[in-house]
Amino acid sequence: MKNSRNDNQEETIISPVLPTYARTDVAIEYGKGVYAYDQNDKEYLDFGCGIGVNNLGFCHPELVKTLTEQASKVWHTSNVYRIPGQERLAERLAENTFADTMFFTNSGAEAVECAMKMARRYHNENENPERYRIITFEGCFHGRTLATIAASGKEKLVGGFGPMMDAFDYVSFYRDMSKVEQAITHETAAIMIEPVMGEGGIKPVSSDNMRILRDLCDKHDILLIFDEVQCGMGRTEKLFAYQHSNISPDILCAAKGIGCGFPMGACLATEKVGRCMTKGSHGSTYGGNPMAMAIGNKVLDIMLADGFFDHVEQMSYDLRKGLMTLRNKYPDIIDLVRGVGLMLGLKLKLEPPTFVAKALAHGLLVVGAADNVVRLLPPLVIEKKHMDEALEKLELVCAEIEKELPDPQSEEDE
Repeated sequence: MKNSRNDNQEETIISPVLPTYARTDVAIEYGKGVYAYDQNDKEYLDFGCGIGVNNLGFCHPELVKTLTEQASKVWHTSNVYRIPGQERLAERLAENTFADTMFFTNSGAEAVECAMKMARRYHNENENPERYRIITFEGCFHGRTLATIAASGKEKLVGGFGPMMDAFDYVSFYRDMSKVEQAITHETAAIMIEPVMGEGGIKPVSSDNMRILRDLCDKHDILLIFDEVQCGMGRTEKLFAYQHSNISPDILCAAKGIGCGFPMGACLATEKVGRCMTKGSHGSTYGGNPMAMAIGNKVLDIMLADGFFDHVEQMSYDLRKGLMTLRNKYPDIIDLVRGVGLMLGLKLKLEPPTFVAKALAHGLLVVGAADNVVRLLPPLVIEKKHMDEALEKLELVCAEIEKELPDPQSEEDE
């Protein structure tokens, strides 16, 4: 480490790694199945999943085998040449979704950037270049690039990075999405939303509201973009969350669970949008490389196997039932339980960091979110015994917190 000082600052210590994260002082050395192990071999039940990434747990044997086999063949060639695995994965995703075509990326933020470019390009090709603005929702999270933080608009994300790209109009996360129409203008290109808001506090969009948004986009000839980076790839009991409704988007962004830990993402689109992205309009050095595509295809093999989503549905039912029992037992701590599938949130009556830290001490990994929510994002391969173990640990956390709460009688006496 090096010391750094200027005339107006106190001496600081600069780490070789930028201090952009408030890291917990735990290093995960290895993992197996639904468990992670730190540098002291302490075991943790993983209900954070690397923030919704490790959907098949740690070191899934089929993924390890696939990665090892592909590593001995070819890692990278570039998109100058055909990549058979990429073509195969695209065909399979198209067969199982609304999409006709797609672009593979390295991350969710890149998938969202691609979606925003597609929306602009679509309107430009249809002789409406003035349509470039995108309606987004307060509390949303779409990535950490300059464009994607502008899409959120939250001070926590944009502070110090201005001036922001002026291309977004923010609306509330309405119970009645028909109100969104008030924000549509002649400059609107698209509406972008997470079918289940993740960082914003596990807030699902109802099927009725999905229909309203679809109808508004059709009425005004604008595009509907779904950001399923966190809620996609089996997290909600279906391959993608939009499949719980009877509508589909024009563009969908996927990442996280699509590679189950291997960095990759995808931007899926209909033919009417995709045909506007012609040669030279977009590109990526690593996007869609052979290593990522081998993993992506194997993840799809596993998730599309008979019974996979039935298992997720059953585990979701059991977990939600247990969490509701916990809420009823500790109403001064847990306000409500919300979410879909194995993307569940505990809305607390206290700040999440205390709850997250106590869970960690009891060997349970969970993740905080906005709106006083703790996210529960377990691997989709969990079993009933893991569910029971997690609920036992959560009860221990609640019991500890309850003991620390002020005594209402004492307050009244004062």
